[in-house]
Amino acid sequence: MNADDWGRDLLTTNKILECTLLGAISSVSAMVFMEGSERAAAMAREHAIDASLHLNLTTPFSAAGCSSMLMECQQKIARYLLRHTLAQVMFHPGLTHAFEYVVAAQIEEFHRLYGATPSRLDGHHHMHLCANVLFQGLLPANTIVRRSFYFEAGEKSMWNRLFRWSVDRVLARRHSLRDYFFSLAPLQPEGRLQRIFSLSREYVVEVEVHPA
Repeated sequence: MNADDWGRDLLTTNKILECTLLGAISSVSAMVFMEGSERAAAMAREHAIDASLHLNLTTPFSAAGCSSMLMECQQKIARYLLRHTLAQVMFHPGLTHAFEYVVAAQIEEFHRLYGATPSRLDGHHHMHLCANVLFQGLLPANTIVRRSFYFEAGEKSMWNRLFRWSVDRVLARRHSLRDYFFSLAPLQPEGRLQRIFSLSREYVVEVEVHPA
């Protein structure tokens, strides 16, 4: 059970911390260069919380002192990725330097805050799966990277499931993947959650949650 957006802001981090201390959350995905990043890192160390990097390419950095160059590069990427639904799957050669700079800066900042290079990575709005990040090879090799959502036949079209399978194949060339990845929502029908949890008896299953 992994909580996304750790360190995004005060409310989000507090809600995740509450769930973590109650034992409902196994790990967190941490945002860097955000207003709550420093505090979240300190609390992760204090409570021995398992934190990975939540790569952020779309939500503006909000930390005080964030460099204007970094913010400008991220804004260029965000404008492109949020422009239309197909942008994520299209490689943009004019943004290769911006992608490289913004991803590397976040990995370096995570190391500064948490004292280690992230062993797991995922992405805010799942943009770590966008074409530029994948085909530029920007995520450190041999790390655990979040795969695409898993859907069974009938839940999504054949072409949608085939595309997700193809993305996972590309990821698997350089990274380790969980066996399955789901969102906790929707909570109904109840049988959906029972099916997800039953898979964990035989497979490694990641469930994404947003306590805030």
